[in-house]
Amino acid sequence: MFQKSKINEPIDPRSANKPAPSSGAGAPTPARPPAQPAGDRPVAATPVRPATPASPSVIGSDLKVVGNLITEGDLLVEGLVEGDVSARMLTVDENAHVKGEIRSNEVTVKGKVTGRIKGQKVRLASSARVDGDITHSSLAMDEGADFEGSIRRAEDPLGDERPVAAAPTADPA
Repeated sequence: MFQKSKINEPIDPRSANKPAPSSGAGAPTPARPPAQPAGDRPVAATPVRPATPASPSVIGSDLKVVGNLITEGDLLVEGLVEGDVSARMLTVDENAHVKGEIRSNEVTVKGKVTGRIKGQKVRLASSARVDGDITHSSLAMDEGADFEGSIRRAEDPLGDERPVAAAPTADPA
């Protein structure tokens, strides 16, 4: 009475240009895996763009961001950011300005930063203008970089700092 449509049947690449056999009573049926409910069907993996140094998130030159930025990936700032920035790798481009604290494993400053920088590796390019303190494990400063503030080396510059009140005091007795 009803016949199964051949539209959804799989095409065997070995039978190129051969007509598909009819599924009569005596014809063998191809083996198929048992049907699974729609929610349990395996889905083909869709390629996801990996966070690589070749594909950072970008704050464009025509963009002004007011607020804190937090990412586990890389960030390139070409515009203005008024707020704290936390990223795995951060680059402040030549015409960019960050007003706030920067926390990153790797920081490259080519533009202007007004605020503290805390990073494992910090590099100030010759066009950099920094007004604030830098805490680092490794620091490189190109000739011509303008820096106003203090520099402090630390083994873990991104580690949480303890408040002064929490530090143990020596008992003079």
